[in-house]
Amino acid sequence: MGAFLCLFSAAAFGCMAIFGKLAYDAGVDVGELLVVRFGLAAAVLAAVALAVGQVQKLGRRAVVAGLLMGGVGYATQAGLYFLALERMDASLLSLLLYTYPVLVTVAAIAIGRETATTFRLVALGVASVGTALVLLGAAQGALDALATALALGASVAYTAYILCGDRIVAGVPPVALASLVTAGATVTFGIVLLATTGPSLDFGAEGWLWATAIALVSTVAAILAFFAGLARVGPSSAAILSTLEPPVTIGLAALALGEALSPVQLLGGALILATVIALSSSSVRARPAPSG
Repeated sequence: MGAFLCLFSAAAFGCMAIFGKLAYDAGVDVGELLVVRFGLAAAVLAAVALAVGQVQKLGRRAVVAGLLMGGVGYATQAGLYFLALERMDASLLSLLLYTYPVLVTVAAIAIGRETATTFRLVALGVASVGTALVLLGAAQGALDALATALALGASVAYTAYILCGDRIVAGVPPVALASLVTAGATVTFGIVLLATTGPSLDFGAEGWLWATAIALVSTVAAILAFFAGLARVGPSSAAILSTLEPPVTIGLAALALGEALSPVQLLGGALILATVIALSSSSVRARPAPSG
């Protein structure tokens, strides 16, 4: 059951880019999509956290830290991700975002949290080659430089979010933390929406369908399944099982959107995922909040 829950979580996260593309096609813009996603997710997660007694365990410091993590760190990552999704294929974006476990390892070595062993250095070299192949394959077609920068920026932002959250909110109940992070992101994107286009949310039923799917399937269900699976199989296995996420995105993008990665990009993606699995088996950090 633990493995199934982790795989389900990875698949649910992997659907997010597809739902996002379909929401864009239905007339939902980035700001509206992010407000709906995080607003609905925050409400549901808060209800779950309250029901299981996690809210009652929160101190003031934890509440403030969780809201700031969502309003600043996670909002930055999600904003960059969905802006990139407007301009590039979902499959390519999924591979670029999934460089974050490698970046976490690089940063952890740089700040002294981990040791630069030969194994880790070789793994990082393989991941670098994989990323280069992914970008090289895209460059043979029409590589959007801004979208690529946004995607890699999202990976860097998520790296910083994980490393900061690993220390700031240690010991905070996970579902309560997720509810605070999504609430903080809701506030940020709500302010952005009010300052730009205003609180219109006047897209049609199809747009609401895909935006709600991102909130309930690719955020709430994905988070709850991940934490439930993590409790059963442990962080190492959970991290390895979560590498199903990019293949799900790539497969669904091919079926639903007609996207196709080149053989060079697929090879690069395989190298990235192989590195993530290798690093996860030696040193793992469970994500403190949802991916994407």
